[in-house]
Amino acid sequence: MLRRVGSVGRPLVAILLTAFVLWKADPAAVVEAAGRANLRWIGAAILLVVVDRTLMAYRWLVLLSPIPRLDRPPHRAVMRLFFTSTFAGTFLPASVGGDAVRAYGLARLRVAPGVAVASVLMDRLLGVLSIVLVGLAGLLLADSADLWSNRSIGVALVVAGAACAAGTAVVFSGAASRLAQRAAARLPFGPVRAISGELVEATRAYRTFGSELANVLAGSVAVQILRVVQAYCLGRALGIEASPAIYLAFIPLILLVMLLPVTVNGLGTSQVAFVWFFGRVGVPQAEAFALSVLFVGLGVVGNLPGGLLYAFSPRSSPV
Repeated sequence: MLRRVGSVGRPLVAILLTAFVLWKADPAAVVEAAGRANLRWIGAAILLVVVDRTLMAYRWLVLLSPIPRLDRPPHRAVMRLFFTSTFAGTFLPASVGGDAVRAYGLARLRVAPGVAVASVLMDRLLGVLSIVLVGLAGLLLADSADLWSNRSIGVALVVAGAACAAGTAVVFSGAASRLAQRAAARLPFGPVRAISGELVEATRAYRTFGSELANVLAGSVAVQILRVVQAYCLGRALGIEASPAIYLAFIPLILLVMLLPVTVNGLGTSQVAFVWFFGRVGVPQAEAFALSVLFVGLGVVGNLPGGLLYAFSPRSSPV
């Protein structure tokens, strides 16, 4: 029943949110703004997507370090899985859809389920941490008292930071990992309980891979900066005059909103976030809405190589 509600509810929420924001922005004005877009700036953003997808794939390869070298799946299979799972995530709830596909596919490559989920979880944890770090840097550079005093921005950063702190504690704190183990042992279903316990142990294994985690965090920060630059290129394509510091402050916060698993691929939530944030610096709703559509569309373009790999994958492929 919950799956059915989710499969219908999330697309419905995405459609309703998008339609409402589009209506508020005036569809004719949005079409006019999009029609003026400079294709050279859009092309530059597309080239940057290639770089950020390469970095994202590299991060996950590094996070497989705790698996003994002889037991690791071949790099080719892992890369195929990464790109096909990003494509699948286009049609699934933001933040969790593609991650679930990737963990499932890695388990089918004979990696223990807990270890497979741990690699994806650490990837997500360090990704969110990088968003928080870049967002804080952006807020400092933007130097806007209005942004610092906004309660919703503060809550978003605190919640994301707390989640990162909890995950870090499980990795590096024996007391936190034992607490997580006890919580896993109380779960009601045997298979879920077993995988959860294995997940805690697999996550804890990263405590001896500090340099690898630092490497992944640096790559994650680079990915977030690339996304900021992509949004800036799209904004310039639309003639938006906001400074790079504004994009550095806003885009990480918008990405946090897009991670909420309430719609499909961040559609709807991204439109609300772009219009709300950029409206605070005087960007008209039509241009902000067009920017949100281009930004989501850019992510879809970045996922298309995974679609080609999926289309030509053998039937025995894990995804």
